[in-house]
Amino acid sequence: MTEKLNSMRAEMQDVLENNILRFWLDKMQDQENGGFYGQMTGRGELVKNADKGGILSARILWSFSAAYRVLGKPEYLAAATRMKDYILEHFYDEEYGGTYWSVDYLGHPKDTKKQFYAIGFMLYGLSEYARATGDRETLDYAIALYECIETHALDHKYNGYIEACTREWGEMTDMRLSELDANYPKSQNTHLHIIEPYTNLYRCIREMQAATTCNYVPTLGSVLPVDIAVPIETLARIEGSLRNLLYIFTDKILNPETHHLDLFFNMDWTRGAGQLESYGHDIECSWLMHEAALALGDQQVLDKVEPIVQLVAKASEKGLRPDGSMIHEANLDTGHVDDDLHWWVQAENVVGWLNLYQYFGDEQALQRADACWQYIKQNLIDYEHGEWYWSRRKDGTLNLDDDHAGFWKCPYHNSRMCLEVIERFK
Repeated sequence: MTEKLNSMRAEMQDVLENNILRFWLDKMQDQENGGFYGQMTGRGELVKNADKGGILSARILWSFSAAYRVLGKPEYLAAATRMKDYILEHFYDEEYGGTYWSVDYLGHPKDTKKQFYAIGFMLYGLSEYARATGDRETLDYAIALYECIETHALDHKYNGYIEACTREWGEMTDMRLSELDANYPKSQNTHLHIIEPYTNLYRCIREMQAATTCNYVPTLGSVLPVDIAVPIETLARIEGSLRNLLYIFTDKILNPETHHLDLFFNMDWTRGAGQLESYGHDIECSWLMHEAALALGDQQVLDKVEPIVQLVAKASEKGLRPDGSMIHEANLDTGHVDDDLHWWVQAENVVGWLNLYQYFGDEQALQRADACWQYIKQNLIDYEHGEWYWSRRKDGTLNLDDDHAGFWKCPYHNSRMCLEVIERFK
């Protein structure tokens, strides 16, 4: 391992534990109403009566579960369990299945729509908790969310997954993930955050089955324990879904001319909303696609996906700045460029290039990852209050208008970046 990677790994573990996770443990746990608070403004004002978003809650669950799995500290397990219990009590829809978009600060359902992006994140968090702890009940909830996505979101005519339904799984006219998104029935972003939890669920089940096989030692006259294994049919269906999602990315979402990922689609996969390029999603998707293919362990799949991984990462170079940071996105039709330097884009920028270095020996990719990490340390980490700022403006000024913690500002992209480096370069 290079000296540069050793230094990066040590620095990232320090940032993960003492800057990111410490902030959420010390400042965001809601001791009165349970779970975690829903918002802290960019100027450090805690909004105790803010609604609690499903995405925020799921990402907190994932972050502390993954931190416990990798680092083994009891306080991370306690935070993960706190969030898991809150989700199952307040977000999980016992009547219709799936999870709500948001609850109010008291934990009562607020927006009950079923946005599959958010359900995917709930699956991601629950599967990571099961992966970290071996808890079968949590795994069962994760599998139930997988079944709900497959039942209600999968388009059997044109393939792919729709964006949203009503609470009762009825049709919605406005399926947008946020006010910033175009209103189309399918998006790259939702598919990206379905392949991500499906990969984790598949990996979780495989790891739990392997552990069970290795650890169970039968004795004379003993009876095999019940419910220790997921039915092979369920695992086969998850594997099939994962293979199908990789096909969707390589053959539907990927623009074969530019190697960028198109963002919005009609039901029949014709592109909508014009010529849009999202550099942060490109570099993020490059390594998440690769992760899915590696989890499957099928050489034929890897042979198809790995060249595309490198092409998508190369396409994202268009968003790089000389200092190693990456801008957000551009609309080629209007000429509008979002050149804010968002915290999440920088985190994914680091992981994407490190993935190319690790698996393809790309030394320039390592230099790019390190340059972006230097940018993050100097410009985005809030060393005084904890966590990271939302972004820096093009002129270098801090963006304090967007949340420091909130519906979309969660310990996920940045904590995952740190955990990826800690795990990949031991």
